[in-house]
Amino acid sequence: MVPATVLLQPLSDPLLTEKGVELSVLREDLLHPTIPGNKWRKLNYNLLAAREQNCETLVTFGGAFSNHIAAVAAAGQEFGFATLGYLRGEETLPLNPTLQNATACGMQLRYLSRSEYRLRHDVRFQAEILKTAPKQYLLPEGGTNLLAVKGCTEIVSEMIEPWDVLCVAAGTGGTLAGIVAGAAGKGQVIGFPALKGGNFLQEEVTELVQAYSGRRYVNWELQTSYHFGGYAKHTPELLGFIQGFHTQHGILLDPVYTGKMLFGVFDLIEKDYFARGTKIVAVHTGGQQGWKGYKERYRLEWPVL
Repeated sequence: MVPATVLLQPLSDPLLTEKGVELSVLREDLLHPTIPGNKWRKLNYNLLAAREQNCETLVTFGGAFSNHIAAVAAAGQEFGFATLGYLRGEETLPLNPTLQNATACGMQLRYLSRSEYRLRHDVRFQAEILKTAPKQYLLPEGGTNLLAVKGCTEIVSEMIEPWDVLCVAAGTGGTLAGIVAGAAGKGQVIGFPALKGGNFLQEEVTELVQAYSGRRYVNWELQTSYHFGGYAKHTPELLGFIQGFHTQHGILLDPVYTGKMLFGVFDLIEKDYFARGTKIVAVHTGGQQGWKGYKERYRLEWPVL
């Protein structure tokens, strides 16, 4: 399962010139046409494991607008697996664009109450729901497990150009853990949690890196001030930044993860957080599929998709 070559796109901006730093965007969003960015990285080795174990059904969890649900559905269709998605909350019709696409890819949707969904990590609960799927392969919410961490280490190992700082958005922490493990103590890694109160990721990421590599690294940190009110929340300032970024650089960010991360990167540059001469790489992890549902949910007129 060979992805496309990833493009490192340098940015030109008066602020970068003024502060004497270099900023490039690693276009992981172009990695695969239907399973872009960190979703490909997280799923690649899991799909290989599922195939080696002769599994037939990918089973996973997520919210109604989940990038992970969309990616698992697309992966099932492309690589010949049945897919079953357990969604948080009640069914709402008509289906939003994310779920319409998932069902078009063949995914079966089942709905869990909020209390049931909280049991998704419980082994006995997992065993019970897996009884309904033939030859199942369980993927956790967000796709984060040690095989996902392994895939995300390659974000670093495949980079050729020199860098000093790697920046990435963080949800469940799997991509950040992979980048920390892949960097193996080199440079500086900064994670930007998309959730309010994202400090919990300090322990989560540390444990994932330890479990994967047997090491603890200190060259990484979290910047928790750029959540804009919480997961999937936004402000006019954030949307304005994303629109301006798209106009200036031709790169569409998403409002849940990458938009917040790059807003944070520019804000830190403005505040002289980075020394002159620093080479910064911001990882674009994808997520653009969510725009259709996001626009519908918040009655937004932009972007034109």
